[in-house]
Amino acid sequence: MSPTSMAQALNGALRDAMKDDERVLVFGEDVGALGGVFRVTDGLTADFGEDRCFDTPLAESGIVGFAIGMAMGGFRPVVEMQFDAFAYPAFEQITSHVAKLRNRTRGALTLPMVIRVPYAGGIGGVEHHCDSSEAYYTHTPGLRVVTPGTPQDAYDLLRDSIDCDDPVIFLEPKCRYWAKDEVTFTRSAAPFDRAVVRRPGRDVTLLAYGPMVATALETAEAASEEGWDVEVVDLRSLAPFDDETVTASVRRTGRAVVVHEAAGFGGYGAEVVARVTEQCFHRLHAPVLRVTGLDIPYPPPKLESHQLPGVDRILDTIARLQWNDEPMVVAGA
Repeated sequence: MSPTSMAQALNGALRDAMKDDERVLVFGEDVGALGGVFRVTDGLTADFGEDRCFDTPLAESGIVGFAIGMAMGGFRPVVEMQFDAFAYPAFEQITSHVAKLRNRTRGALTLPMVIRVPYAGGIGGVEHHCDSSEAYYTHTPGLRVVTPGTPQDAYDLLRDSIDCDDPVIFLEPKCRYWAKDEVTFTRSAAPFDRAVVRRPGRDVTLLAYGPMVATALETAEAASEEGWDVEVVDLRSLAPFDDETVTASVRRTGRAVVVHEAAGFGGYGAEVVARVTEQCFHRLHAPVLRVTGLDIPYPPPKLESHQLPGVDRILDTIARLQWNDEPMVVAGA
C-alpha cells in the first residue's frame, strides 16, 4: 500500500460505490469535468458518464431538493455542498424534509442520500468558505452525522454512509484533504456509528473528531513529555453518539477533555460534556473540560491560528485538571 490522501480515499469510496450500485449518483456544483474544488470527484464523469456524475446550477436548495426526489424515486444520491457555509440556503430542505420524511411517512419512504460538506478551517479561507456547522445538524433528529479523521475512515465511513437507508450529513475536514496515510480500499467490518480509540492512555481521555483528531494525537505525544499518558478517542459518528466507547474510556482514566473547532457556546462539545458527566460522575477525578474555537464569527485567514485549538491550548487545559487519584467529592453527598 502506498500513502493515500483523504481526498483520494473519498474519491475511491465514490468510485467503488458507483461500480457496485448503478443507483448511486453524484452531483453538485463543479463536481463533473472539474472534479470538484478539492478534486474529490476527479475522473468520475469521465469514467461513469454525465448521467451518473454531473454538475448542477449554483443553487444549494435546488441541489438538495432534487436529491430528495431522486432518493424517493429509488436512487442513492450523493451531493456536494461546495463549502460548509454554502450549505445554509439548503438548510430548510435538510431540516424540514430530509430529516423528517421517513418519520412523516411512518417508514413508508426512506431517503438513502448523502450530503457531503467540506467543513471547518485550517486552509486560510475567508468567511463563507470556512465554518463549523456540525451542531446544527446533530441537533436535528432524523439525520446521521459522521466525520472522518483519517484517510482510511474517509473511505470506510463514506461507503457505509452511501449504503445507509437514512440520510447522512458527511462532514469532510478540509484541512485534512491532503493528509496521507495507508488505506485499504476494502470494506471495514466496524460499525460506522461507533467511536474508536486511536491511542490508548491511562491519565486522561481526549475526545476529538474530524479535523481535531490529528491535533489530539499530536497533543498526546507532546503530553508524554510532561508525564501524562493521554488516551485519544475519535468520535467519528456525531449522531448517533457512541456512549459505550466514550464512557468506557472516561471511566478508565477518570478525566476527559473535549476538543472541537466550533465556537464553545452551544457547541457540540457541551452535549458530550453533559453525557459524560451524567454517566461517569462518580468515576471522575475532575470536571470535564472543553477546548473550542472562540465565540466569534470565523476570522480572516491571518487570524485563523488564534481561532483553531492547537497543541498548546489543549495541553494547558489538561494541566488544569485536578491531578490526584480520588474521585470528585460533592458536598452533602
